[in-house]
Amino acid sequence: MFKKKVTYQYPEKQRKLYRRFHGRHWLARYEDGLEKCVGCSLCAVACPAKAIYVEAGENTEKARYSKGERYATVYEINMIRCIFCGLCVEACPTFALNMSPEYELSEYDRDRLIYTKEMLLEKYPGEMNKKYPWD
Repeated sequence: MFKKKVTYQYPEKQRKLYRRFHGRHWLARYEDGLEKCVGCSLCAVACPAKAIYVEAGENTEKARYSKGERYATVYEINMIRCIFCGLCVEACPTFALNMSPEYELSEYDRDRLIYTKEMLLEKYPGEMNKKYPWD
């Protein structure tokens, strides 16, 4: 109460993030390129805002997308509804869904705030070998 207020000049200087910060979602892959998501929909069940939609499909010998029997044919997260609680990450049994420290998620078009599977499988900026903002 008796401390001087701190004002950050935002674009030039950003505040330090906490280690447990929940930012943009992303889906992980194995080193061989297969998806970790097996389409179990546990993340969708755990989401209190009902922001996640998953449709599962069967892997075949000709088309293998994940190491399990199934994979997510459709995976969408509605970021307008998401409350960034992280319950979906905790519910994932294969550690496929993660949250990055990226927090600048604004868009001018509402349709771009529904993240598709392709958008989530992209490596978020600096996923590999990035010095996190809290280091």
